[in-house]
Amino acid sequence: MIEVAGLRVVLPPDVVAVDGVDLVIRPGEFVVILGRSGAGKTTFLRALNRLVEPTAGDVRVGGRAVTGADPATLRALRRQIGMVFQQFNLVRRASVLDNVLAGRLGWAPALPTLFGHFPAEDRRIALECLAQVGLADFAQRRADTLSGGEQQRVAIARALAQSPAVILADEPTASLDPALTGSIMDLLKTIRARRGLTLVVSQHQLETALAYATRVVGFRQGRVVFDGPPAALSPAVASTIYAEEPRRSPQGGHP
Repeated sequence: MIEVAGLRVVLPPDVVAVDGVDLVIRPGEFVVILGRSGAGKTTFLRALNRLVEPTAGDVRVGGRAVTGADPATLRALRRQIGMVFQQFNLVRRASVLDNVLAGRLGWAPALPTLFGHFPAEDRRIALECLAQVGLADFAQRRADTLSGGEQQRVAIARALAQSPAVILADEPTASLDPALTGSIMDLLKTIRARRGLTLVVSQHQLETALAYATRVVGFRQGRVVFDGPPAALSPAVASTIYAEEPRRSPQGGHP
């Protein structure tokens, strides 16, 4: 379970990116965080595993505090939280297998991994994850020889290699040809069902949210303006989510 209470994130220069969000995400849900660009979706996802430091509020994963956790505790918590980035975040000159093995860094002994040495079990897990995303034969290919869709599949395999309970996916199809959106979202849906994962995906495309989510959380100006099943997302609610406003400063004015 992910529990968020009073989450607030202020980014330079005094931009309120997330503003007092309270949210509980239950195990096994497929939650789409929906909103236009600049609504705070990415910052919210990154705050869940402290890739962005919250300004205020509390985040808990599996009952354990993420906010305020010391480095060792945070490392252990991050094992449970896989992350898929919009721009893939692969080491482009490294092999596909080496990129996926990066997902095992939280589990493997630190010193050997500095030299690229992973236990045989970690390599087995990485290869199994590549098979699950349909890239079993790509292990020795360099990442920069792959198409965008293939690179995103590698990124998903890397997240799976962590053996997570939760996957956070930040606009996972935004950098891809629109024709690939369905295949990547289908893959995430299948993985969620197969592994019993909690999946939290940020999206700006209403149609994608309606097609895949079990629950939609609409963000506007860093605040939750809708939280419910896709069937309850009426045209009026969608208009509220996609309405444009200037970003507020921490003092309540405009930057």
